[in-house]
Amino acid sequence: QVHLEESGGGSVQTGGSLRLSCAASGYVVNRYFMGWFRQAPGKEREGVATTTANGNIANYADSVKGRFTISRDNAKNTLYLQMDSLKPEDSGMYYCAATGAVRIPPPLDVNWYDNWGQGTQVTVSS
Repeated sequence: QVHLEESGGGSVQTGGSLRLSCAASGYVVNRYFMGWFRQAPGKEREGVATTTANGNIANYADSVKGRFTISRDNAKNTLYLQMDSLKPEDSGMYYCAATGAVRIPPPLDVNWYDNWGQGTQVTVSS
Protein backbone atom coordinates (compact mmCIF):
# COMPACT_ATOMS: atom_id res chain seq x y z
CA GLN A 1 0.00 0.00 0.00
CA VAL A 2 1.23 3.48 -0.89
CA HIS A 3 1.29 6.04 1.87
CA LEU A 4 1.45 9.73 0.96
CA GLU A 5 1.76 12.49 3.52
CA GLU A 6 1.54 16.16 2.64
CA SER A 7 3.05 19.02 4.58
CA GLY A 8 3.89 22.68 4.15
CA GLY A 9 0.47 24.23 3.97
CA GLY A 10 -0.46 27.35 5.85
CA SER A 11 -1.98 30.77 5.67
CA VAL A 12 -0.45 33.52 3.55
CA GLN A 13 -1.45 36.82 2.04
CA THR A 14 -2.03 37.42 -1.64
CA GLY A 15 1.29 37.39 -3.47
CA GLY A 16 2.97 35.15 -0.94
CA SER A 17 4.60 31.78 -1.42
CA LEU A 18 4.38 28.29 0.01
CA ARG A 19 6.23 25.10 -0.70
CA LEU A 20 4.32 21.88 -0.25
CA SER A 21 5.96 18.53 0.24
CA CYS A 22 4.60 15.03 -0.19
CA ALA A 23 6.53 12.22 1.40
CA ALA A 24 5.85 8.82 -0.11
CA SER A 25 6.46 5.39 1.33
CA GLY A 26 5.49 1.84 0.57
CA TYR A 27 6.42 1.86 -3.11
CA VAL A 28 9.19 2.69 -5.54
CA VAL A 29 8.31 6.28 -6.25
CA ASN A 30 10.11 6.55 -9.58
CA ARG A 31 7.62 4.11 -11.10
CA TYR A 32 4.65 6.41 -10.54
CA PHE A 33 3.27 9.52 -12.05
CA MET A 34 2.41 11.95 -9.26
CA GLY A 35 0.54 15.16 -8.89
CA TRP A 36 -1.00 17.84 -6.77
CA PHE A 37 -4.72 18.45 -6.59
CA ARG A 38 -6.80 20.87 -4.62
CA GLN A 39 -10.33 21.13 -3.38
CA ALA A 40 -12.15 24.13 -1.99
CA PRO A 41 -15.24 23.70 0.23
CA GLY A 42 -18.24 22.79 -1.88
CA LYS A 43 -16.12 22.39 -5.01
CA GLU A 44 -14.88 19.39 -6.93
CA ARG A 45 -11.30 18.30 -6.61
CA GLU A 46 -9.19 19.63 -9.46
CA GLY A 47 -5.77 18.95 -10.85
CA VAL A 48 -3.12 21.56 -10.19
CA ALA A 49 0.13 20.06 -11.42
CA THR A 50 1.28 16.59 -12.38
CA THR A 51 4.55 15.03 -13.44
CA THR A 52 5.92 11.87 -15.00
CA ALA A 53 7.73 9.25 -12.98
CA ASN A 54 11.15 10.70 -13.75
CA GLY A 55 10.06 14.31 -13.53
CA ASN A 56 10.86 15.07 -17.16
CA ILE A 57 7.39 16.25 -18.13
CA ALA A 58 5.02 18.38 -16.12
CA ASN A 59 1.46 19.44 -16.74
CA TYR A 60 -0.16 22.45 -15.11
CA ALA A 61 -3.63 23.80 -14.83
CA ASP A 62 -3.94 27.02 -16.79
CA SER A 63 -4.79 28.88 -13.61
CA VAL A 64 -1.39 28.16 -12.05
CA LYS A 65 0.96 28.25 -15.04
CA GLY A 66 3.89 30.53 -14.42
CA ARG A 67 3.21 30.61 -10.69
CA PHE A 68 3.51 27.00 -9.51
CA THR A 69 6.30 24.51 -10.08
CA ILE A 70 6.08 20.79 -9.48
CA SER A 71 9.22 18.80 -8.86
CA ARG A 72 10.26 15.52 -7.37
CA ASP A 73 13.26 14.07 -5.65
CA ASN A 74 12.90 10.37 -6.24
CA ALA A 75 15.94 9.54 -4.13
CA LYS A 76 14.06 11.02 -1.18
CA ASN A 77 10.66 9.71 -2.25
CA THR A 78 9.34 13.25 -2.10
CA LEU A 79 7.18 15.37 -4.37
CA TYR A 80 7.12 19.16 -4.12
CA LEU A 81 4.93 22.02 -5.19
CA GLN A 82 6.42 25.48 -5.13
CA MET A 83 3.62 28.02 -5.13
CA ASP A 84 4.42 31.66 -5.82
CA SER A 85 2.28 34.72 -6.38
CA LEU A 86 -0.57 33.10 -4.52
CA LYS A 87 -4.11 34.31 -5.01
CA PRO A 88 -7.21 33.84 -2.85
CA GLU A 89 -8.63 31.46 -5.43
CA ASP A 90 -5.68 29.15 -4.76
CA SER A 91 -7.09 28.42 -1.32
CA GLY A 92 -8.14 24.90 -0.54
CA MET A 93 -7.02 21.54 0.66
CA TYR A 94 -4.07 20.35 -1.38
CA TYR A 95 -3.67 16.64 -1.97
CA CYS A 96 -0.79 14.62 -3.27
CA ALA A 97 -1.63 11.63 -5.45
CA ALA A 98 0.06 8.86 -7.39
CA THR A 99 -0.86 6.55 -10.23
CA GLY A 100 0.70 3.63 -12.05
CA ALA A 101 -1.08 4.60 -15.25
CA VAL A 102 0.81 6.35 -18.04
CA ARG A 103 -0.33 9.11 -20.37
CA ILE A 104 1.60 11.99 -21.85
CA PRO A 105 1.23 14.67 -20.72
CA PRO A 106 0.55 13.36 -17.23
CA PRO A 107 -3.16 13.86 -16.60
CA LEU A 108 -4.69 16.52 -14.44
CA ASP A 109 -7.87 14.46 -14.22
CA VAL A 110 -8.38 13.21 -10.68
CA ASN A 111 -9.77 9.94 -12.01
CA TRP A 112 -6.36 8.85 -13.24
CA TYR A 113 -5.03 8.76 -9.69
CA ASP A 114 -5.74 6.06 -7.18
CA ASN A 115 -3.43 6.73 -4.24
CA TRP A 116 -4.07 9.83 -2.19
CA GLY A 117 -2.70 11.63 0.81
CA GLN A 118 -4.83 13.24 3.48
CA GLY A 119 -4.13 16.79 2.35
CA THR A 120 -2.63 19.99 3.66
CA GLN A 121 -4.58 23.21 3.97
CA VAL A 122 -3.63 26.32 2.01
CA THR A 123 -5.35 29.59 2.77
CA VAL A 124 -4.61 32.78 0.86
CA SER A 125 -6.12 35.97 2.19
CA SER A 126 -6.78 39.06 0.12
